[in-house]
Amino acid sequence: MVKFSKQFEAQLVPEWKDAFVDYWQLKKDLKRMQIVGDSKTEPSLFHRLFAKRIPFFGYNVNRDRDAIHVHRKLGSSASRNDFYETELFDQFADSESAKEFFSRLDLQLNKVNQFYKGKEKEYQDRSESLHKQMDILLELKAALKQQQQRDRRNLGTDSKDDPSICCSIVSEEDSTRGAIEQTEQTQENFSRELERLNSDQDQLSMSQRLDSIKNRREEGKKFRSLSGRVVSFQGKNVKINIPLTNPSRTFSALSDLVWEDLVNQSKKSGSETSMNKLSVNKTKLHHAEKMIRGAFIELYKGLGYLRTYRNLNMLAFVKILKKFDKVTQKQVSSTYLKVVESSYFNSSDKEVKLTDDVEELFIKNFAKDDKQKAMKYLKPHQRKESHAVTFFIGLFAGCFMALFTGYCIMAHLAGMYTSHSNSIYMETAYPVLSMFSLLFLHLFLYGCNIFMWRKMRINYTFIFEFSPTKELKYREVFLICTACMTVVVGAMFAHLALVLKGNSSTQVQAIPGILVLMFLLLLVCPFNVLYKSTRFLFLRILRNIVLSPLYKVVMVDFFMADQLCSQVPMLRSLEYVACYYITGSFKTQDYGYCNRGKHFRDLAYAISFLPYYWRAMQCARRWFDEGDMGHLINLGKYVSAMLAAGVKVAYEKEKSPGWLVLMVAMSSGATMYQLYWDFVKDWGLLQANSKNPWLRNDLILKRKFVYYLSMGLNLVLRLAWLQTVIHPNLGSLDSRVSIFFLAALEVIRRGHWNFYRLENEHLNNAGKFRAVKTVPLPFHEVDQD
Repeated sequence: MVKFSKQFEAQLVPEWKDAFVDYWQLKKDLKRMQIVGDSKTEPSLFHRLFAKRIPFFGYNVNRDRDAIHVHRKLGSSASRNDFYETELFDQFADSESAKEFFSRLDLQLNKVNQFYKGKEKEYQDRSESLHKQMDILLELKAALKQQQQRDRRNLGTDSKDDPSICCSIVSEEDSTRGAIEQTEQTQENFSRELERLNSDQDQLSMSQRLDSIKNRREEGKKFRSLSGRVVSFQGKNVKINIPLTNPSRTFSALSDLVWEDLVNQSKKSGSETSMNKLSVNKTKLHHAEKMIRGAFIELYKGLGYLRTYRNLNMLAFVKILKKFDKVTQKQVSSTYLKVVESSYFNSSDKEVKLTDDVEELFIKNFAKDDKQKAMKYLKPHQRKESHAVTFFIGLFAGCFMALFTGYCIMAHLAGMYTSHSNSIYMETAYPVLSMFSLLFLHLFLYGCNIFMWRKMRINYTFIFEFSPTKELKYREVFLICTACMTVVVGAMFAHLALVLKGNSSTQVQAIPGILVLMFLLLLVCPFNVLYKSTRFLFLRILRNIVLSPLYKVVMVDFFMADQLCSQVPMLRSLEYVACYYITGSFKTQDYGYCNRGKHFRDLAYAISFLPYYWRAMQCARRWFDEGDMGHLINLGKYVSAMLAAGVKVAYEKEKSPGWLVLMVAMSSGATMYQLYWDFVKDWGLLQANSKNPWLRNDLILKRKFVYYLSMGLNLVLRLAWLQTVIHPNLGSLDSRVSIFFLAALEVIRRGHWNFYRLENEHLNNAGKFRAVKTVPLPFHEVDQD
């Protein structure tokens, strides 16, 4: 049977962990009480045996119920919250351990009530805002429908283009600001109230964490968006905000600005008859409806978390009070539990009413009164893990190991991968093998990251905004890696066997190219096979990265862009393979044709710093959207890496002392910049005033030395570029093999970095108690001037 403490930890909301009952500390207090064995609260064995039979003996079980009394006090006028304080009588009156236990228990009850009331108020405000959003949306849709019918009657035929509702315009700020400020205000109020409760030193760490909310009050307050507009409709001034998340919306907003300038100029010229007005068309309403639907889904998810919070905390109080009765041989749990049951977090029914209201609205407006369809959005079912996946992982892993062992033996006997190896093979087939090896090594490490994130209760699905029904589990990632590498090594084994037999025909040389083409076709396959949703998500992320200045940057986009920064050798191998097969060089076996071409060399320079350029553009876009100067500092890091990569490619071509000195200087500066950002910004480490020396105040891993080892390992792997200067000699191995090993070390460093990067992101979410997304709303009423 699993202990309750483990069940409690497994089921609680990770981002709200510090707001739950500190069940583990209360257990420690009980153990300390049990060890002390306070004689004043523990009657003797003889006393307990005869107490029931001889009432005048001095011990009466019925008096246990009066051993404590819980006082309910009204909070300050500002908070209007009730606070509870326990008074001890009889045997507990002089027991310091009992006083400490109930003092902490009162603190936990007050904390839970305060947090629950704050979150309930936040979700209630969100619900009211969504009601207003739905009213405006329905009015606009009804007006659009009437406009369509009117135009059809006037024209006598169906219009090809969708008519629009004409509205006047004025400029306004982004409407997401109000929602974020409202959320931060709720969190700040909770922080202030909790400071009153945390007079106990054991709760000081939590109050310090919540104090950080005040220090980040200005975050999210600088939003610049061209899409925030205000329309006058039926006597109301309503701001319409469609976030500029893609190029089409960006260009549409720019065209609206140009049109607005033309309107203003026409007004100035006195052309009153041509009162041009911006239109709200069907496309904009569709985007607005989609945003409101997403906000309803997130609100429903948050209400579900609130229900879990209430139930788990109630169960924790029951369990810990039963343990207290068992340790002290008293029966006081019923007295305290009556208070807990009547407290706000357990007696309030607003969450139930809000949940029913959200379900009703969602079913009516977004599912056409189909409850089953609505529940697919509101309560998506998690995919069950199949034992077949585990079986095929083992099967493909065994096949891969057998084929790879055979390939290595064959390559060793033939003298491949040495300085005297077959030049044609090393220039054509080896880049394909190294490219796939680096790619699937990275994917394998991502599977390891998922395993560790789940084990450490890091909510990576929420951080990456993945769909819970479509995101890959770590077993599925391992299955993809083993299956694909089995195919790759099998094809390369067959190709090497044919080459060693002396068969150098065009068909044989085309095998590596066919392998690459097969994987590319599989990636873009439109049929619903082999994880279509994941493949298309990957393609969308790549599209967002390539066009990063035009797309709004989210966590998964810049996370993937960072991965590409560690895959420059793979991208250069892909470039060479594409040139070799597209130009038809494989037919003549002229593997030097691409290296001699000027355009190929220029492209090699571009590919070396292109991932850093994409990442820099993402930083620029985030600075434009959020106004945080930290993104510009981060942009400088990628510019320095871009320059270092370009100088390195130039040194590999020229091999001159001047380029060597310049490469060392640029690479050293970029490495110091990157190390600082890794430790301080991404990992949140190297904090001099932290309670954990040179680490964060809050850590997920229990063993602190792991963080120090990780910092040392990251430092060593960051210096892998020194091989360009040292030129290490790995026996008779070909230099390209040593380059592959160093590239693999960089991939390993990135996989190691990924865990701590998301750990820091998770702790930031937990510090703000942010467990659901704050979805921006499209409509916002403003006061008329």
